[in-house]
Amino acid sequence: MSSESIDLENRRDRALLHAVADQRCEILQGWQPVLFIDGRLCSDADAGRRLISAGLVAQPGLGTGRWPARLTKAGEAELAKADQADQADRVAGRH
Repeated sequence: MSSESIDLENRRDRALLHAVADQRCEILQGWQPVLFIDGRLCSDADAGRRLISAGLVAQPGLGTGRWPARLTKAGEAELAKADQADQADRVAGRH
């Protein structure tokens, strides 16, 4: 991961990564990446920057326009690890 770390115990970040994995997100490249989910602007204005800086979502292409958001290998691994931990908590009755 990059310099910024993401706590995937945060349900919002985990839900955003699931939306990216489900190909429901786009990123608008500008002075700061802007994340769209299902065609709507994400209410968490820092989400795109945060997920890209953490190395979980790929940097969008050059130029203008919206680009499909996609997980990096690190993003896929972190999401799988967080989901596995969540499943273990459910089985153990901690959720």
